[in-house]
Amino acid sequence: MLIDAFMPRYDFREVHSVVIRSAAASVFKAIRSVTPAEMPLVGTLYALRALPNRLLGRGPGIRPEVQRSLLDQALQGGFVLLAETPQQEIVVGTVGAFWSLRGGPSVTLASAEEFITFARPGYAKAAMNFSMEPLDGDIRLRTETRVLATDPVSRRRFARYWMVIHAGSALIRRMWLRAIKQRAEMG
Repeated sequence: MLIDAFMPRYDFREVHSVVIRSAAASVFKAIRSVTPAEMPLVGTLYALRALPNRLLGRGPGIRPEVQRSLLDQALQGGFVLLAETPQQEIVVGTVGAFWSLRGGPSVTLASAEEFITFARPGYAKAAMNFSMEPLDGDIRLRTETRVLATDPVSRRRFARYWMVIHAGSALIRRMWLRAIKQRAEMG
């Protein structure tokens, strides 16, 4: 898998998959075009993540645009496209102090190379992929999220954060897969 080239080692990981009865081209198109409007509860989960900032008077936080592709929003909101093999796999990555109430200092990455070489203490690197595997005429679509902290303190901070958000993160991934499946199987 392409994700291995960008994050062969990781501290935290989650994997989800779904079987889709559709052609690979339709599945890949759905990966790139699913919107938050197709994912019940995603707005609520984003609102929960933004709640600390709102309570502290630091703005509204992150709100997904319901009619724009979730993948496009991620790429315009701090993720960088790490690799893409059409009709096989897409990998995106980001760097942040995710455990911070304000999201931590922002790190803007311009390339996959910057993602690979980033090692500044106080952060974690996150990579996520969607990969497709042929399965008896169907497609098994898999998404994997990997996180690697840049130092021991960040690893402990992320571990506490992960305990709180992991269930919501997993729910978002499963909703995303379900929405991709529905879109791809419809046409």
